[in-house]
Amino acid sequence: MSSERELLAVAVEAARLGGALLSERAAHGAERHIGSKSTPTDLVSEADLASQRAIRELLARRRPDDGFLGEEEGEDEQGASGLRWIVDPLDGTVNFLFGIPQWSVSVAVADGEGTIAGAVFDPGRDELFSASRGGPALLETPGGERTLSGPASDPGAQPGVPQLATAMVATGLAYDARVREAQAQVLARLIPLVRDVRRFGSAALDLAWTAAGRYDAYYERSVKLWDVAAGRLICERAGLAYAELPGRGELPWGVLVAERDLLEPLLEIVAAPA
Repeated sequence: MSSERELLAVAVEAARLGGALLSERAAHGAERHIGSKSTPTDLVSEADLASQRAIRELLARRRPDDGFLGEEEGEDEQGASGLRWIVDPLDGTVNFLFGIPQWSVSVAVADGEGTIAGAVFDPGRDELFSASRGGPALLETPGGERTLSGPASDPGAQPGVPQLATAMVATGLAYDARVREAQAQVLARLIPLVRDVRRFGSAALDLAWTAAGRYDAYYERSVKLWDVAAGRLICERAGLAYAELPGRGELPWGVLVAERDLLEPLLEIVAAPA
């Protein structure tokens, strides 16, 4: 069995490879070949496919006995090693296609107990977020590397004001209009109770940014395993609490990560029926 450090190194290499390929394509302008998946607004481009193929080829060379689950092309292969790579080759496709610099590459490796190591790479800012099961959450930038420990003390906090009232919360919305309608009802309930809400469009980056202290919490429904496999581990190794949001009516399964003192108050709001 390979060490966590070795697996993390491969995850980082794969995430950076996908990010470099995507950055090159972005520099050449709009993608010409665009399709849709679950709904007309759930877009997929040749960039998504090219990134996944490049990552898949790298992993086949580095880890030929491992399984592979990728978002695109229905790839879900079981390996002989008991490990499986979980890849979102372009998280934030719509942003990428519209020239909005908020997208990332997420690569994780898991066994039967969960994620062992994972990396989320943001090529636009040259920020690499990573963690292993037994190690710290890290952020590597051109200026160096630092350990992540979740949200820092709030410079705008006021004595006597509940922590929820000063929380910056990130979320995401589904592609299905019926799901978005139900999500809007939850948002309407949440917005008056927190500092503000952000919605940028890359679940993997939202998780990584929460680990980095840029948000106090993040929740989203309709996410898939490839969206959250790396980011969840990074958040947990940064000391954040994690909870699953069970499906209710039009609201599908989802996740919530937050400072530990915020988890229960937020669960009462976002886990309740729309």
